Amino acid sequence: MDTFSSLMDGFGHALTPTNLLFAAIGVLLGTAIGVLPGIGPAMALALLLPVTYAFDPTGAFIMFAGIYFGGMFGGSTTSILLNTPGESAAVVAAIEGNPMARSGRGPQALAAAAIGHFVGGMIGTILLVLLAPLVAGLAVGIGAPDYFAVMVLAFVAVTSVLGSSRVRGFASLAIGLAIGLVGLDPLTGSQRLTFGIPQLADGIDVVIVAVGIFAVGEALWVAAHLRRTEQEVIPVGQPWLGSDDLRRTWKPWLRGPLIGFPFGAIPAGGAEIPTFLSYVLERRLSRRRDEFGKGAIEGVAGPESASSASSAGTLTAMLTIGLPTTATAAVMLAAFQQFGIQPGPLLFQRESQLVWTLIASLFIGLVLLLVLNLPLAPVWAKLLRIPRPYLYAGILFFACVGAYAVSGQPVDLIVLLVIGVIGFFMRRYGLPVLPAVLGVILGPDAELQLRRALQIADGDWLTLVSTPLAVIVYLAILVLLLVPIARKFVKRPEKEREPADH
Repeated sequence: MDTFSSLMDGFGHALTPTNLLFAAIGVLLGTAIGVLPGIGPAMALALLLPVTYAFDPTGAFIMFAGIYFGGMFGGSTTSILLNTPGESAAVVAAIEGNPMARSGRGPQALAAAAIGHFVGGMIGTILLVLLAPLVAGLAVGIGAPDYFAVMVLAFVAVTSVLGSSRVRGFASLAIGLAIGLVGLDPLTGSQRLTFGIPQLADGIDVVIVAVGIFAVGEALWVAAHLRRTEQEVIPVGQPWLGSDDLRRTWKPWLRGPLIGFPFGAIPAGGAEIPTFLSYVLERRLSRRRDEFGKGAIEGVAGPESASSASSAGTLTAMLTIGLPTTATAAVMLAAFQQFGIQPGPLLFQRESQLVWTLIASLFIGLVLLLVLNLPLAPVWAKLLRIPRPYLYAGILFFACVGAYAVSGQPVDLIVLLVIGVIGFFMRRYGLPVLPAVLGVILGPDAELQLRRALQIADGDWLTLVSTPLAVIVYLAILVLLLVPIARKFVKRPEKEREPADH
């Protein structure tokens, strides 16, 4: 009851005109920033840190929360309409959302994403209110072997279901892991794969990799085929979901938070892992598997709901134990410290009004996100009517601006072009691009957790299966690897019997 009264008190402060204005500005600004390729919520928050120093802390964090959720939705909008993720968590939205847009169902994909964000965010924020202490305790108790096992699960799950063959999937993953190795060894400090270029010592930012593989690679691929194909006219439908779409999406909307929230609360890659795993789950459960890869709406609804719920999980870990599990959360942690506030177990006691007002503003921001973005779906869909030469020239421009804004180094533009060429050849030879992006995002973290676990255990490899969670995860990996093989052996005798039956 104390929690409920505290939340109601938070609503009382969040519903003031000033704080509502901050929430609306955050949602609109976050969506606009998320739509621009290569400029994600983390970068936006970092740029706004000096500006908000003169703000009231409550208003500043309400706006930051709006930018966070708005940026997640804006990133998926660009993925759906242009096959160009605005930020890494929106990568999965491109798999089914972009084919839907190309077939004239862009508004439906945007509606599924918007409602998915609303449902996932609402469920995630409710779980934040109810389960914050429990989630914090679980996050503290998970060790390096568990983190490593979860990341291996993500690698295997994605490479097993994407692409025309597993070999190509793992080849794509290897490319991503190699790109992730560029930079300094985290333990010895020696340079790896930098080719003597000092600017590469800090590694290649995941924004550059995601924008290079998706935006530049897609632009080069379209340019290579532009003269061979006629420009298609993309039909724009209504920005609402029909009864059949609702029947197919309501279950993925509810399943997404069950994956997204717990993964957001632990330092295992933020929203990237749960969105990939949600996509894998929806593909496994769907009765229309033949539509996946061609525009299955479940593949948009589930991952987008998981993405939004993971944001609430991320805020849970940051507020309760001061643990930033994503780049955006790390920037928000810096903002708290800028105002002289230290997130942790005592935050709910020392800054009770601020915390509960922030949590209440999450509910308000999600409503604003849905109300503002559903009517704007036709506006986003009209982007597909722009002639492709101008459209992809604009994408290249924003990709270069986003890449240069990461660190302000000209070498980043060269790296962007090189990775774009890699993305082009991956499309040319049928390698799925998603395992590569996942390898870049999680590869360095997986390496760090593996080496940390082995150091603690004095090099004993059995430590990787020394915890119940790790064992359960590895069993799940075995199931993912062996079930398709078993199916082949089951189907083969059936095919051999067919001639005999005749």
